[in-house]
Order: sequence, then C-alpha cells, then structure tokens
Amino acid sequence: MPELKCPVCGGMLSRRERTLRCEKGHCYDIAKQNYVNLLMSNRSSAKRHGDDKLMVRARRDFLERGYYLFLRDEICRLAVEHCGEKVEFLDAGCGEGWYTSAVKEALEKAGKSCAALGVDISKEALAAAGKRDKSLSLAVASINALPVADEKCDLLLNVFAPHDDGEFRRVLKKGGILIKVMPLETHLFGLKKAVYDEPYLNGGAEYSPEGFVTVCRSEKRKMICLESTEDIQNLFMMTPYYYKTGKNDQEKLLRLSRLETEADFAVCVLRKL
Repeated sequence: MPELKCPVCGGMLSRRERTLRCEKGHCYDIAKQNYVNLLMSNRSSAKRHGDDKLMVRARRDFLERGYYLFLRDEICRLAVEHCGEKVEFLDAGCGEGWYTSAVKEALEKAGKSCAALGVDISKEALAAAGKRDKSLSLAVASINALPVADEKCDLLLNVFAPHDDGEFRRVLKKGGILIKVMPLETHLFGLKKAVYDEPYLNGGAEYSPEGFVTVCRSEKRKMICLESTEDIQNLFMMTPYYYKTGKNDQEKLLRLSRLETEADFAVCVLRKL
C-alpha cells in the first residue's frame, strides 16, 4: 500500500503485528475490522465523523443491488487503461469499499500488481470495507490531511467525496492518475421530484485543478428503475438529502413501491504534471 505517515509528527509508519509505529514512538492499533485510526479528531469539534451506520448500511444494500454497476465498470476500465504495471492505489473517500475493491480486482485481473489503501473519515464505513475485502488497507483520516507520504501514489480515486487538490497533488507521483467522479446536474432528479415540492438541479460538474492535465472526461447517464420501497429508501438514506429533509417529506417515499430516476455522472481522468 502507499506508505503511511504519522499524523502527529509526519514520520513514516511501520507495521509490527497489529500496530503501526513511527520512529518517535507514536503508536496506532489496527482494529479487528482491519482499519487504523489516523484521524486527529481532537482538532475537530464535530461529534460525529462521516457517515453513520444507517447511511453506510443503506449505501451498501443499494450498491449491492447493482444500480450503479455501469459506473463502477467504467471506473475499472479507465483504471486499467491508464495505469502502468505496478500500481500504488489510494481511494480518497472510499466509503464501504465497493469501488475500491472492484478497481483493485480489475487491475489484478489485467495482470497488474496493485496495493490498495482506502481512506475515509467514517469508522463505520471502514468497518464495512474491512468486511467486504480483507486485502484492503484502510485508514480513518481526513481527505484534507491524507496520511500518505509525498508522491507515493500511482492512482487516486475520488468518487462522490470531498476533494483537496493540494493533497491530491502531494500524494500522487509525477504522471500519476486521478479519477474523479461527480454527479451531473440532473443526477437523482426523479428522486427529488418525489420528495420536494420544488426540486432543484445539482451544481456544475467541471473539475480542472491546478497541476493536472485532463486526459479524458465522459458522462455516464442512465435511467434506473427502483422496484421496491426498500431500494427507494436506501437510495434516499445514502444521500445528504436524508438528514436535511423534514419528516413529512421523508414519509412521501414510504408510500412508493416504484421509482424511476436519473443516475447521471461525470467521470474525469486527470494526470499530474
């Protein structure tokens, strides 16, 4: 996996059985779910970091139904096409590891050597990722302070997650690949129409960070049909809209057993200069 650094002193971490330790003696235990907590939580006033159990379970169950397989297949195809034979892979904002595990598997099936690290701010998400794929290395950390040494990554994936262009430049090798996935304006508009009296479009999906050149950009669009109240609820609960929506509007979806909505994504491949 990409070389990890200590969040306290910045020294490199080495593994000793179930712990990571730097030369200055800072020590971090590896949880039974196979993640290590490198989040400096005392620097944040937030009581909850990242997605909770409800959101993680909803996203896991929704993704396992295959509605976004067309997107995952495209990400895997691009990773294989644009990466070399040996890949140090970082998924920044990996969630429960659905994309992370698939990309690692696709690279290996293509005959490439791949060491994968997933980083997320949510312990609950990483616990789920550890159950999904025991071969992944996982770390609780902020995207704004990635616990990765400078210029160690060949591939960085960032799917529907916050981004920090400076950190992405720092951890990627020269010529390294960044795959960034963002929702398009119409993404989930059918879901919004079912919930809100005045549904709104998403913001634009342009991404051109300093220090990168765009290799390619594609738009993946599909109407998906959810055939059960459970799937509809899971889709809603895995989005930020759920906690920002009043009870009356939330309950509208409980009366639906079928919903058609857009699944529209921009997939950008960029190379570090």
